[in-house]
Amino acid sequence: MTVAPVARGGLPTTPARVARAQAAILDGAAMPAGAASATASATAGAAMPAGAASATASATAGAAMPAGAASATASATAGALAVDAVDAVASGVPVVPALPGRTPFPAAFVAVYRGQLSRGRVARMPLMFVATLQSVGILLLLRGVVSVSDVRTCAQVVAGCTVLVVAFVALNLLAQRFGALRAAGALDYYLTLPIPGTAVVLGTAASYATFATPGVVVTAFTGALLFDLPLSGLWILAPVALLAGASLAGIGAAAGLLAPRPELATVAGQLGMSIVLFLGIIPADRLPGVGWLVRDALPSSYAVDALTETFLPAVRWGVVALDLGVCALVALATLAVAAGALRRAGTA
Repeated sequence: MTVAPVARGGLPTTPARVARAQAAILDGAAMPAGAASATASATAGAAMPAGAASATASATAGAAMPAGAASATASATAGALAVDAVDAVASGVPVVPALPGRTPFPAAFVAVYRGQLSRGRVARMPLMFVATLQSVGILLLLRGVVSVSDVRTCAQVVAGCTVLVVAFVALNLLAQRFGALRAAGALDYYLTLPIPGTAVVLGTAASYATFATPGVVVTAFTGALLFDLPLSGLWILAPVALLAGASLAGIGAAAGLLAPRPELATVAGQLGMSIVLFLGIIPADRLPGVGWLVRDALPSSYAVDALTETFLPAVRWGVVALDLGVCALVALATLAVAAGALRRAGTA
């Protein structure tokens, strides 16, 4: 009689034995605890010598009776899985754990957004208060300086203060947040997840922007009432805030990720917010020197110009669409830069 080759632990390596072990696992998962224990014991007995089979059957029966049905089922299943794994290795079948696929961007964005939103609820009231108060305060200050008869300048002031709320979140807070994450070494968590880097940046920015949305609406309505501007075009606030926030979020995240220290990330965020403010409320033809070149390079300027057009008596919707299109293209570029900065910061 020919004896099948025996591997480590007395387990045979023939394909028929492997098939019977797998069938025993399926039978054990579908039957009650006692039957599963008996099947596993019988399978072990067929695979091992008589003495070892008796010891295994006794141990299995002893574990099944006093410990309860759940413990017996778990013991039988674990033993059967161990038999199957050893058989597969002995037969030359590679045992490779299945790696998760890359999560699509929408699902990854929602997951990051929900996680960051839960974290930010603690500071939602201070965030809403600060983001709204500074912009409304600037509006009240400039109301005593700017003549209401200059419609374009008034529209520029209101649009610039409205986009400032977005810049406060996307530049200032996001730079601080990612600077703190890098300093604490918490970026490793996001880098081990199968999600795009842009989803991490945009999901975090969207969570902060959720609490700043009331500030955007309040600032726009308050400014329009203070400077006697029409309210009919304020529906454009949604795309303006979205595209301006996305473009500035990439810059803010990159500043926080590339800054060697979190203090420098905070300074960069504050400086960027100040630039958005001054270049947003001053018309381009009144900027000194080459200030208009810096303004043209700032993505938020296009969002300010688009919102300014909606306050004018004759709205040029083609100009509005062009400005928002430029803002969208810049948003894609800055988010790509932020995703690269995220990977670089994780490997640094």
